[in-house]
Order: sequence, then C-alpha cells, then structure tokens
Amino acid sequence: MPKLLLNCDIGESFGAWRMGLDAEVMPYIDCANIACGFHASDPGTMRRTVALAAEHSVRIGAHPAYPDLVGFGRRSMACSPQEIEDMVLYQVGALDGLCRAQGQQVRYVKPHGAMYQDMMRDPAKLAAVLRAVASYGGDLPLMLMSTADNTAAQRLADEHGVALLFETFADRAYDRAGYLVARSEPGAVHHDSEVIVAQAIALARGDALTASDGSAVRLRSDTLCVHGDNAGSVAAVRRIREALQALEPV
Repeated sequence: MPKLLLNCDIGESFGAWRMGLDAEVMPYIDCANIACGFHASDPGTMRRTVALAAEHSVRIGAHPAYPDLVGFGRRSMACSPQEIEDMVLYQVGALDGLCRAQGQQVRYVKPHGAMYQDMMRDPAKLAAVLRAVASYGGDLPLMLMSTADNTAAQRLADEHGVALLFETFADRAYDRAGYLVARSEPGAVHHDSEVIVAQAIALARGDALTASDGSAVRLRSDTLCVHGDNAGSVAAVRRIREALQALEPV
C-alpha cells in the first residue's frame, strides 16, 4: 500500500495577524502548502514557514490563489486563462526564490480556494494552471481533488506532461460522483474524530466510502488534506498520523 501523504494549508498569517498553529501541526504532516502572498501570507511569513518545513523535513508546495486578501482567496474572480497562468507562475517563483535562499525548493503546486474549485469545473482554467506548472520546470506535480472519475483531468495533465497528486479529505462528506458535499448541506463536514480517523484509514486502504445518498464511492488518494487551524484540529492530525503509521508494515 503506497504511503498516504498528509498535506496542510499553512503559512497563512499576514503581518501582525496570526492564523493557524503552524509550529504545532508541522511535525505530523508530509507536505506543507505554503501561501504565496495573494490570498494570505507575506515575504517574512513565507520565509519563516519554509524554514519550519525544512526543520521537520516536510516537502514544500506552492499554494497560489486569486489576488484576494480580503476574501482569503475564496471568491471566484473573472480572470482569463492567461491571467491565471501568469499569477500561478508569479507565486510559484516567489516562494521558490525564498526556498532557494534557504537551500530548499518548491516540490509541488496546489492551488487554493476559489482557484482550486474553478480549475476543477473549467478545463480551460485547469489547462492554464497546468501550463504554468509545466513551464516552470522541475517536474513539479500538481495536486488536485480526486473524484470518482479522474479521466478528464488525467488526460489533460498527460497532454501537458504534468504528474498529478490526487487529494482527498477525511473530514468531508462526498456525493456519488466523488465531489465534496456543499458546506451548506447538513452532514457536509465531519466533526466526530472517530469518523474522521475511520475515513482516513479507509482512504489509505483504498476502501470505498459511503456517499451522501448511501451509494459506494471509491476515490484514488495520493494525499489527504488535514488542518492546523486550532488545538482540536492538530489533535485530529496527530490521531490520523498514528492510525496511518499503524497500517505501515513493520
């Protein structure tokens, strides 16, 4: 069974405003999705987060977004594919520069918020992100949401020569097509730690999940998104890490 990588959105503080328990969650994750300044973060925060990731041997990923500090990158913007390609290149380059100054490098790309959602719905926007990743070089993989049918995304990525890391969530409910249930719907977010850990184990094993309509849905999972927003979420990440380690062969 391939190792299921734990990834976390991180480095999202801005100036005097602090967000997330970065130092607390970093020891339990494999991949740090570091904000690049468009939806959160600033050069100092980025530099410090790179250093923290390096200290814990965590691979560093660029977490680009729409230029939306006020909305935390969660509002869709009327950006053309060319604009999206340009802003992804700009943000990856900014983070990679701070990485290289510390003997590190960007290892993958995971778009944030509305950009992430938009590229899943619009092939032209996904192609723009893929062009940016491919042209930056370094054989960077692109992290994107796993669904019940990843065929179209995989085909487009293959055309651009970009490897994909399919991402799943332990604390979210899925519909029969493998898409996340909208947060406005009841039961969309799991709060019971036992349920969250059980779903993480099922995804690691490749077992089917029970969709919102009761059907079975199976998702490819290369990486699992976890959160370090508060003490409770960090405790959940620790439990997930311990549960996954118990699955590894001795």
